[in-house]
Amino acid sequence: MSTNCRCFDRSVSVSRGQELQSRPSSECYEVAVQSQDYKFSCAHFVAFKGYRERLHGHNYTASLRVSGPLGDDGYVIDFGDLKKALRVLCKEMNEFLIVPEKSDVLQLNCNDKTIEIKCEDGATFCLPRADCLLLPIVHSTAEEIAAYMWQTLCARMGDALRKRQVEV
Repeated sequence: MSTNCRCFDRSVSVSRGQELQSRPSSECYEVAVQSQDYKFSCAHFVAFKGYRERLHGHNYTASLRVSGPLGDDGYVIDFGDLKKALRVLCKEMNEFLIVPEKSDVLQLNCNDKTIEIKCEDGATFCLPRADCLLLPIVHSTAEEIAAYMWQTLCARMGDALRKRQVEV
């Protein structure tokens, strides 16, 4: 397995066992974390005013790219920790119906056992609560799911990310 790294002035591919030849602190490096390990499957539908997709599912593969200066230890961030956190998050999201709890067009009625979703077009879904993943998003688009995942990773790894001034 190799990790793709990019310096803002040049690109390099660093395989395990190799070292970067120089580590200037003023340069910014990028590390991409991607693997078949970061998969999850979810059902969803996107609903906007006057429009609703049919309920359907996707197989998602997540990847993450972070950038920042190298620390004294030679890392932008310990991507072993980053990979573990991403793997855990994907597992937590696997095999659920994603329900956007901030939707402006869906009415949600939740209790301990069920979630009822009422749509503008009259469609109503009544589902077991255990099969649903309520996310603090407006629409269950790939973009909002990705933003939710990044915010969750930041909350879980906060200091490790902030300490390095890591950006996405």
